[in-house]
Amino acid sequence: MKLLVTGGCGFIGSAFVRLALEKGVDVVNFDKLTYAGDPENVADVADHPRYSFVQGDIADPDAVHTALPGCDAIINFAAETHVDRSILDPSDFIRTDVQGTATLLAAAREHAITRFVQVSTDEVYGSIPSGSFRETDPLKPSSPYSASKAGGDMQVLAWHNTFGVDALITRGSNTFGPRQYPEKLIPLFITNAMDGVSLPVYGDGQQVRDWIFMDDHCSGIWTAFERGVAGEIYNVGGGHEVPNMEITNRIVAMTGADPAIITFVEDRLGHDRRYSLDTTKLRGLGWAPKRSFDEALEETVCWYQGRRDWWEPIKSGEYLEYYKAQYGNR
Repeated sequence: MKLLVTGGCGFIGSAFVRLALEKGVDVVNFDKLTYAGDPENVADVADHPRYSFVQGDIADPDAVHTALPGCDAIINFAAETHVDRSILDPSDFIRTDVQGTATLLAAAREHAITRFVQVSTDEVYGSIPSGSFRETDPLKPSSPYSASKAGGDMQVLAWHNTFGVDALITRGSNTFGPRQYPEKLIPLFITNAMDGVSLPVYGDGQQVRDWIFMDDHCSGIWTAFERGVAGEIYNVGGGHEVPNMEITNRIVAMTGADPAIITFVEDRLGHDRRYSLDTTKLRGLGWAPKRSFDEALEETVCWYQGRRDWWEPIKSGEYLEYYKAQYGNR
């Protein structure tokens, strides 16, 4: 079997590439290499005999058709994912997350792809004050990012229902681990804390997220790919619901940073208060997360502490201009 893994140089995509190779399948990594797509993330498998890389944009039909011959399935990680960037400029999100997904689906139909997995997010459901979202709950996205992902999900279901494309959706909770681009909360705060730079906490910091380690997320996607039913949706959550402020305090303690660098900033526009996923459906296929939040967070902090060579160049380049636009000179 050969998989086309889109966005395979990104944080979660690269972890899935390694998992797929361990499972004994061939992998074509198809990635546009935008700011968060780093070939270094897959450098350890670059010479693997069952791995190949093709640079391309999922919204470009010609590029997709060039990469697909010989592939049996598509796992679509490619997406613009950062909420703050979507608020500054939603256009790239619509192009990649909606148009790009539709382009991949059209190619999947033409090439008779046997399975299409859309990797989506719990953010499409919006906020939930109590309880946990199930796959049948209505979508209520709050940001341009989550709306674009919801649009991509709707394309997947439409192509399945209209054209019979064998496609399904996974919706993951907040994912963390090594190699995550340092604009998301955990890697941003770890690296800022190491440098003694302000930790910008939105609002009161009591927003709750369901956290999952990257390897558990990838194993959930693999389970859905192998055992899931076409046309269905599967939630992939870690079951670790933690307020942002608690994570902030833990990172400060683990890095030995001065708590005075914690800075409360104006809340994000359209900021969801709480995410929570019911994962009963995926667990019914034999999946369960294995890593505790505490263990995984410690591993993640240690990785960033030992890999300044990886993240320092990022935070001095394009990222720096974005960060200044978002948070000023904090």
